[in-house]
Amino acid sequence: MKLSKTNTSKLTSVLGFLCIVILLQAIVFISMVSSERSDLRFLLDSSTTISRERHSTEYCAMYDICGKRSDGKVLNCPFGTPSVKPDELLSSKIQSLCPTISGNVCCTAAQFDTLRSQVQQAIPFLVGCPACLRNFLNLFCELTCSPNQSQFINVTSISKVNNNLTVNGIDFYLTDAFGEELYNSCKDVKFGTMNTRAIEFIGAGANNIKEWLAFIGKRAGNDVPGSPYAINFQSKTQESSGMMPMNVSVYSCGDTSLGCSCGDCPSSAICSSSAPSSFHKKHSCSIKIGSLQVKCVELTLAILYGVLVMTFFGWGVFHRRKSIPVSRNNNLASVAGGGEQHYISKQKDDSHPLQMSHELPRAIKGVQLPLVQGYMSSFYRRYGIWVARNPTLVLFSSLAVVLCLCLGLIRFEVETRPEKLWVGHGSKAAEEKRFFDTHLAPFYRIEQLILATIPDSKQGKSPGIVTDENFHLLFEIQKKVDRIQANYSGSMVSLTDICSKPLGKDCATQSVLQYFKMDPKNYDDLGGVEHAQYCFQQYTSAATCMTAFKGPLDPTTALGGFSANNYSEASAFVVTYPVNNNVDQTSSGNGKAVAWEKAFIRLAKEELMPMAQSHNLTLSFSSESSIQEELKRESTADVITILISYIVMFAYISLTLGDAPHISSFYISSKVLLGLSGVLVVMLSVLGSVGFFSAVGVKSTLIIMEVIPFLVLAVGVDNMCILVHAVKRQPVELPLEERMSNALVEVGPSITLASLSEVLAFAVGSFIPMPACRVFSMFAALAVLLDFLLQVTAFVALIVFDFLRAEDHRIDCFPCIKIPISSNQSDKGPRQGQRGLLARYMKALSTRIQPGLEQKVVLPQDSYLQGYFNNISEYLRIGPPLYFVVKNYNYSLESRQTNQLCSISQCDTNSLLSEIARASLTPKESYIAKPAASWLDDFLVWMSPEAFGCCRKFTNGTYCPPDDQPPCCSPDQGLCSLGGVCSDCTTCFRHLDLRNDRPSTAQFKEKLPWFLNALPSADCAKGGHGAYTNSLDLNGYESGVITASEFRTYHTPLNKQSDFVNSMRAAREFSSRVSNTLKMDIFPYSVAYIFFEQYLDIWRTALINLAMALGAVFIVCWLITCSLWSSAIIIFVLAMVVVDLMGVMAILNIQLNAVSVVNLVMSIGIAVEFCVHITHAFSVSNGDREHRAKEALSTMGASVLSGITLTKLVGVIVLRFARSEVFVIYYFQMYLALVLIGFLHGLVFLPVVLSICGPPSRSNLIDERQDDQSSSSS
Repeated sequence: MKLSKTNTSKLTSVLGFLCIVILLQAIVFISMVSSERSDLRFLLDSSTTISRERHSTEYCAMYDICGKRSDGKVLNCPFGTPSVKPDELLSSKIQSLCPTISGNVCCTAAQFDTLRSQVQQAIPFLVGCPACLRNFLNLFCELTCSPNQSQFINVTSISKVNNNLTVNGIDFYLTDAFGEELYNSCKDVKFGTMNTRAIEFIGAGANNIKEWLAFIGKRAGNDVPGSPYAINFQSKTQESSGMMPMNVSVYSCGDTSLGCSCGDCPSSAICSSSAPSSFHKKHSCSIKIGSLQVKCVELTLAILYGVLVMTFFGWGVFHRRKSIPVSRNNNLASVAGGGEQHYISKQKDDSHPLQMSHELPRAIKGVQLPLVQGYMSSFYRRYGIWVARNPTLVLFSSLAVVLCLCLGLIRFEVETRPEKLWVGHGSKAAEEKRFFDTHLAPFYRIEQLILATIPDSKQGKSPGIVTDENFHLLFEIQKKVDRIQANYSGSMVSLTDICSKPLGKDCATQSVLQYFKMDPKNYDDLGGVEHAQYCFQQYTSAATCMTAFKGPLDPTTALGGFSANNYSEASAFVVTYPVNNNVDQTSSGNGKAVAWEKAFIRLAKEELMPMAQSHNLTLSFSSESSIQEELKRESTADVITILISYIVMFAYISLTLGDAPHISSFYISSKVLLGLSGVLVVMLSVLGSVGFFSAVGVKSTLIIMEVIPFLVLAVGVDNMCILVHAVKRQPVELPLEERMSNALVEVGPSITLASLSEVLAFAVGSFIPMPACRVFSMFAALAVLLDFLLQVTAFVALIVFDFLRAEDHRIDCFPCIKIPISSNQSDKGPRQGQRGLLARYMKALSTRIQPGLEQKVVLPQDSYLQGYFNNISEYLRIGPPLYFVVKNYNYSLESRQTNQLCSISQCDTNSLLSEIARASLTPKESYIAKPAASWLDDFLVWMSPEAFGCCRKFTNGTYCPPDDQPPCCSPDQGLCSLGGVCSDCTTCFRHLDLRNDRPSTAQFKEKLPWFLNALPSADCAKGGHGAYTNSLDLNGYESGVITASEFRTYHTPLNKQSDFVNSMRAAREFSSRVSNTLKMDIFPYSVAYIFFEQYLDIWRTALINLAMALGAVFIVCWLITCSLWSSAIIIFVLAMVVVDLMGVMAILNIQLNAVSVVNLVMSIGIAVEFCVHITHAFSVSNGDREHRAKEALSTMGASVLSGITLTKLVGVIVLRFARSEVFVIYYFQMYLALVLIGFLHGLVFLPVVLSICGPPSRSNLIDERQDDQSSSSS
């Protein structure tokens, strides 16, 4: 059969097609087999294949993207290929990010976009230091796009992803010089938002280039930022490989073309040369004597003291040899015997004693009196007779006046607010706090738990707290805290209602549980303890370590009891709950917080502490209101102890006023009723003083209620004893009216002198700015004045009633009952109270008194805060926040203040933030632990064109967020792509839009709110929302001036009162120096400054107060006695009492504070009682100095001894058993020292001084006049 031509051709075509198909199938099959064998061989022996790769210029080691990991990270292709020429668009993009790469490249557009998105996260950390940023970008630009990539990149490992070969590991060779300069240029660059270095985030805190490169080259796990494959950085290559280390241009941070600020590059030459010579420690001169090291000033004082003592006693011995004995007649008692201005013998006048002249007595019984004292004696003589005749009128009229003053007690209030007690009007710290709270935001309230292990009794070292069991316990504790429901005005308040939430709906709780998002379900899922230990080191970079409130957690804030960075050795968990605070303390916000705090403390006491103890752990805790609540409890904790102290003193006073006990006449001679009545008079003077000031609106304080009764009792009881003993010294045959008159003439002037001296000594303290001291001085001055007035009125009248009772043989305490007695048991004359005591000089003490008042001291010893304060000093590794506040910052482009504040590129070398960063390098002197968090630096970086992922705008000019935030990326989408609604967003500015990288006034004004509302994220960590929300006061900022802004840093750990005082002094000195240099208003602020400001000038306050008190006493003594000699001796002894008391404070480590200053001032008032009466008795006695000193001591010594010394001793000793340490230290120890020192100086030292160099006797003046008159008449 013949085929047609057409059919033949068709058949031929079909057969040919079939042959081609079969041939192609064969080729494909052979290729597939060959490929599988090749892949197998490549995977089994990759080194053999890689060794044949080409390493030369213009050749790539890896090109294009061949796969993705499960978390979306792209993987490069492992095939070498010649570099390619990019298109114009790609070339311009590469040039914008990698200016060192031109011509051919080894990256595709997709690879470059990946590079750009990855470095975008690091740029905001480094853009403030252009040299560091350029070096960092060069490293990754060369890795990704360098046309000579194969010369320093060697693929060492590959993997198969979706049947595609991808890079799994490479060797990256770079020179040591590049690596070292890269690290040096970046190691000090700050990340202000977290008050730390940027390398903490982009280098895990690397301490050298080796550690940093190891961190960069580590293959990142799924969903963890970092490289998708391992990078092994090396510096040396094999000569046969044809490779050479990368060595592109590298810049020093001190390079002028890409220079960094001094805050980011303190080692640059310009910064080193401008470093200030501040914070120098003051080295005092000292001399070593054997094993004892003594300060030069102390040795000088000791030598001077020795010379003075030798001179004093040498002069006394020499003077004693020259002394001439004179008549030893007792003239003191006769001082009160008459009032006429003539000289009479000691023979008794037969005339009636009440018939006396009314002339002004300038000389009394042979004693020449000064003008003022003469008037006083005349007044007391007439007054004594009148009050003896009208005791009822005097008693009730004087009491009526005081009771009227007591009516003011209906307005009585006690001031317990610390800022009102210790901060004076016009206080700098108070004004700064008011400004901070008003313009920025009040510091948040702190609620805290410290869970710690118990130290090993044998080794003394605490075991670690970081264990599974302790984490589970902490979760249980947190669960109970979360469940707290406090009742406030009928509504229930929980922690979430009051806590600080800077970045969203979660509380910013500072706890290690944040590494597990505060969820116990995440504990096992993330790896338990191992994950926590991982986060201790990677908390800045690992996404899984981010907290529930979307921020990193520094482990130093949540752990305690570790050294250096050995966080795993920590022995304590520190949990801090920041709670929102309000300026208005009565607002509902703080009311809710206080209610929750009370419930929190109750839970901690009743449930949390037993839980911790059952796990052999300790738990300490505190809330913002804890101190105030415990102080209130402290004020009532020792009420019983104080009452017992007063009762003991009352009992002793009642007994000491009576005569020597005789069973037969004890019921009559005792003066218990008189003593109790006198004590009531003393207490009425205190109540009258408090009532008067309460009526005029002055609040009382706990110091007043605790100190003034002791003070007035000491003064009042002394006067009581002196008055009663003076009356008892009078001859009993004299009428009672004359006995009272003589007694008042005898002791009235000295009582007046002592009382007026004390009143003025306290009154001058009202000029002291510290409220606690000022209010105490005011209350004390009026109380002593009222006490004196009641002593010479009501108590004198009570003495009259008591002596009338005794003369009428009526029983003490039951005057209605009269009993007959067979014999007169009353005293026939004055009793002598001589005491044989030796005057010993105390060795000079060099006072080392530290200012301050430890918080533990003012709290009850059983307070839960005692353990809390101990744990704070032991475990906390970071100090309180420190803010440098700038007033009226002018941000306009014409002003230089922006560059005077910031610390990034183009900023002044001596800018505020650069100086803070420099000060943080010497924390022991500056007490500044870290560089400051700067909203200004972060704002300038955020709007910089280099930080292209931060400040962005839509085409319509509105704000465009970073690509990983809504609406660019929905949280429900998981991975975020570069497309979508934000694909057309552009950076806010180009370099041409800025002037020297600084925005114009209008640009600053427009973009600042954008920055403060921008949330930080991985694509832009510089968003200001949360970190800087309350750092500026934007009211009126449109004018180009920001009224207030703050830059936050931290103090070093402050464990002692002296640390707080010194840190405040250092911060003020620093800000003062910077303010003067920059001509700007800058001040430091920390929440505790308002309480410690008083200690900056506490020595000045104390010395001024003491000097004014001594000066007032001197003036009064001089005006009344008209004797500079006597006044000088009194002031000398008073000064010695104060100095010796301060020496005791140094020995007992009693700090100088408002309480001790009050005690020192009070010591002058009590010491006056020891000195004035003895000196006055000495001046009106006749004979030689030794005899007059004995006379004065025997006459007045017994009254002073029983009136002050023994009375106070029995009362003070009871205070030793007080529960509050403040009573034990500042009242028992200081009062006991005061009484003993006052006794030794007034009754031992003063008589010795008077016997050696006392003033001449007033009677000698009369004797000389009498001799002159006799000789002239003859």
